[in-house]
Amino acid sequence: MKENPFLESLLRWQMLAEKYVDRREFLKTHVKGALLLAVGSCGLIPSRPLAAPGIPDIGIARGDPGPATRAAIGLLGGIKAFVKPGNKVVIKPNMSFAYDPDAATNTHPEVVRELVALCKEAGALKIRVLDHTLHREEPCIEGVRQACQIFNGDIVHALSKKDFYKAVHIQGGIKFKKTDVMKDALDADVLIAAPVAKTHSSTGVSLSMKGMMGLIWNRSIMHWRYDLSEAIVDLCTLLKPHLVVIDATNVLSTNGPGGPGKVLHMNTVIASRDMVAADAQAVHMFQWYGQRLEPRQVKHIRLAHERGLGRMDIQTLTKKKVEA
Repeated sequence: MKENPFLESLLRWQMLAEKYVDRREFLKTHVKGALLLAVGSCGLIPSRPLAAPGIPDIGIARGDPGPATRAAIGLLGGIKAFVKPGNKVVIKPNMSFAYDPDAATNTHPEVVRELVALCKEAGALKIRVLDHTLHREEPCIEGVRQACQIFNGDIVHALSKKDFYKAVHIQGGIKFKKTDVMKDALDADVLIAAPVAKTHSSTGVSLSMKGMMGLIWNRSIMHWRYDLSEAIVDLCTLLKPHLVVIDATNVLSTNGPGGPGKVLHMNTVIASRDMVAADAQAVHMFQWYGQRLEPRQVKHIRLAHERGLGRMDIQTLTKKKVEA
């Protein structure tokens, strides 16, 4: 297996934790996390509305990309639980690479097409599928654009000019406190994160939280000026999806984010209102770098949980599964 900087760092962190962190420190850290979650529930930290009774925290569907997407959202009460008539919706998939869906570097076009179809069915006034691509724009978005041609609208865009971005202050940021965000994302009534499940050499995994970097102008600063995992959590205090739909139909389990790497054909879509829970569930379900990881081992997931942005304790969350 190819050496991976994240995996080496993770193993060193585990060894140090086992050697130096005593039970009292462990309890102090987790009590702090619990208090933050409690504060969030009291409204001091913005949180999402609670789901209706009987609606699970996480919906998991297996099947082909389009039907599985519809089924996973259906478990959460359907798209109309999120999108109302007249809403402006931004869908944020991975579209950074000019590769086909089998490479698992981009969100499957059929997942995106189904999301657009659902939003239209719910009566959305405006729908935009947006990303700030890493490779040349047109080849990266071609697959998703072709999939969405059936809607006869100007929907899919790679925004590579700064005119499309607005400078904002990240009020919840601890260190990463200002950035330029896509204006459409700031104006949206509903933000839907639709990442593909894949590895990342710096953060371990790239899922919904990491994917929010594709809505800002200058991503590189997050790598060299800040601790990347901490900066991701700061950014997610500003950009908090109302709905997360993780495309795990193909999972890039090594050599992400750009591949080529080992692709797991899992035929799975994961949906949740909670970006931390969705990402944690994906980490828990699949192999990464040839082994199993727990959500707490991924730094930005652990930090987001501790800061009350969502829950990584998926063993205590409700889940429903369905075959699409």
